[in-house]
Amino acid sequence: MKTAAVILFILSAILLLGTFKYLVELKRPGVYPPKQVLKKRAAGLAGFACICLLIALSLSYFL
Repeated sequence: MKTAAVILFILSAILLLGTFKYLVELKRPGVYPPKQVLKKRAAGLAGFACICLLIALSLSYFL
């Protein structure tokens, strides 16, 4: 179970880095795809990263 928790921690870190990448791209002018698409992608990645982080924390704390 420790390896599953470590993998989920790594996955959540990668997803958070992707979220920050999209947030930085939002600040640039004239970027493609449109800003609404970037906002949806960033929100989706952040949500999935939080879910992975919560599962990893519960695995490492309770088991």
